[in-house]
Order: sequence, then C-alpha cells, then structure tokens
Amino acid sequence: MDSSPLETKSFKTMSDTEVIQLHLSSHNTVYFSLLYKRYANKIYGKCISLLKDEALAQDATQEIFTKIYLNLSKFSERSKFSTWVYSITYNFCIDFLRRKKKEKKLFSGEVDENKAEDIVEEVPDTELLEMEVSRLKVILEKIPVGDKAVLLMKYQDDMSIKEIAETLDKSESAIKMKIKRAKAKAKQVYYQAFGNIQEN
Repeated sequence: MDSSPLETKSFKTMSDTEVIQLHLSSHNTVYFSLLYKRYANKIYGKCISLLKDEALAQDATQEIFTKIYLNLSKFSERSKFSTWVYSITYNFCIDFLRRKKKEKKLFSGEVDENKAEDIVEEVPDTELLEMEVSRLKVILEKIPVGDKAVLLMKYQDDMSIKEIAETLDKSESAIKMKIKRAKAKAKQVYYQAFGNIQEN
C-alpha cells in the first residue's frame, strides 16, 4: 500500500490548503478529521458566544462542519480558509437567530447608504483595544448580537471590510457604518458599566 502523505509530513506543519487538496484528491476522511480538530473548538466558541446556549452551539458546530464538508470543493482560496470557515459560522448563527426571532432587529440601526451625513461619532480602534479583556467580554454580551458579530469579525478574526461584506451580503459602505455604530454602542455600554475608559 502506498504511504500516506501524512506519514512523511507532520500534521502540524501541513497548511490548511495542503490538507484540503489531499482530502479532495484522495477522499480520505483522515484529512477532514484534521481540519475538524483544528477548527472545532474555535467554531464552537463563536457559536456559543452568539447563540448563548451550549446545546445549540454543539448542534450548530456539527451542522456547520457538515456544510464545510459538503462545500469544501467550492473553497476558492481567494481568502484564508479560516476566514471562509468563520463566514459559514457567522451566517449559520445569524440565520438561526433570525429564524427563531430571538431578536426583533438583529442589526441595530439599519443604514441608509445614500445618506450623506451620519450622527454617529467615530470611535477610534484604540479605545476598544484599551478595554480590559474581561470587561470587553462583558460589553460584548450587552450589545446586540449583530453588533457583536461585526466587531468579532473585524477585531478577533481580522477579516477585511470586503470579507465581512461578503459574509453578511451587504455593501462595504454598509459594513463600515455597522462597525462604526457597533463601536459607538460598545463605548456607550462600557461607559455606563465601568465609567470613562481612560480612568480605568
């Protein structure tokens, strides 16, 4: 029997792209299992942060991996695999919340893209980054899940505006405004809970 590529190269040194190519060419489930091991906990963490229920998050994680498995051949490598995975994750959770109507309006303040002026004050990225991690987690639980999602995509997953726009099927200008509004909401909630950021 021919030796598997996994026997000659360490699991840890294989890139996601290499694993995907091997899976698609060989249809050997061991390669997809490797992707599962790399991303299962990360996906579960995002699911539970958005769905706020362990059982739902576990079910969602399994369904998301089913979607990834069935659509792996469509991964175009135009973005990082992790970005593609997180796009599927966010879309699944957001669609789930919409279906269950757990929030009447998922995204606070729908944006009129043709509006020339906006009254929302721009919050510098540094203000978010200066928040203590423990406090930031509290803030993220208090803002609408749509606002939380765009902030996680931008600052935790390091997704570009274009990637976020594609994930949520919105224009880039709409995403920029959503992020602006989400940062303003986070700052407002932080101030109400802990006082001025600079004083802490």
